[in-house]
Amino acid sequence: MAHTAMSGSGTTADDDPLQTAVWRLRSRACWTDAAELLRPDTPAAALQRAALLVERCLYTEQGWPDAEDALRTAEAIAHSDEERGAAACERGYLAYAATLLAVRDRADEARAALGRAAALIPPDGAGRALLDFRRGLLAENLAHSPQSARAAYRRAHAAASGGPDALLLSFTWRHLAGLALRDGELAEARHGFAESLRIREELGYLVGTAPALASLADTETEPEASRLREEARRLFRLLGGVPTWLAPQLDPPAATA
Repeated sequence: MAHTAMSGSGTTADDDPLQTAVWRLRSRACWTDAAELLRPDTPAAALQRAALLVERCLYTEQGWPDAEDALRTAEAIAHSDEERGAAACERGYLAYAATLLAVRDRADEARAALGRAAALIPPDGAGRALLDFRRGLLAENLAHSPQSARAAYRRAHAAASGGPDALLLSFTWRHLAGLALRDGELAEARHGFAESLRIREELGYLVGTAPALASLADTETEPEASRLREEARRLFRLLGGVPTWLAPQLDPPAATA
C-alpha cells in the first residue's frame, strides 16, 4: 500500500509553533484537528489543509467529501503556476487513492492531474520530488510497470536526499525497498525498510511507524519478525485501527490442528 508524503515542517524545535502543532496532530492520526488549525486564506495554507485531508482518506478510507471541498478551495485561490501545479498534484493523488482503495475508478483523472502538475512545476521546483514519487505510485500500482516506478522513485529519492523533506525520504526508501523485495533482493529490501523506519521514528511519525515495522518484519527471520509485527499491532491498536488497510497484514496466523 502506498501513501502520501508532505513536508516534515514542524518536526524541529525552531519551527513555527503552528506547524509544530499541525505536525503533532497529523503524526498521531488527527488529520481533521490538524486541518482545523489552518485558515485556508492563502494558497499555501489552503494546499496544506487539503493535503492533510487527502492523507486522512488514504489512512482511514473516510472523509472523501471534505478532501474534495478542501481541494476545490486550494485550486480556486492558487495564483502561480507552481501553486496550481501543487494543487493538481493533490488532485491527482486523491483520484489515485480513490482508485487504489476501490472507492471509484478515477485512474484517468489521476493521470491527467499529475500530468498537468508536471507541466506546471519546474524540474527544480519545490514540489517536483513529491510529484515524481506520486507518479511512481501510479506506475507501480495502476500501470503495473515496476521499471517506470523505480525510475520515478529514484528521482524523488535523489531530490529528497539532498533536501529538507525527511518524511518524503522515508517514503522513497520504503517503496524502493518494496520493489527490491519483489525482485528477491532481500538484503537491499531490509536496508531500505530499516532506513524508512528509522526516519519515521526520529520524526515521531507514529501513524506511519506501524506499516514500516510490518514491512521490515517481512524481511526478517524469527524471532525478530514476530517482535516487529507485535510492535506494529500495538501501535495499530493505539491509533484506533489506522491505517485501515494494514489490518490484514497484522492478523495473527490462524491456529492449525
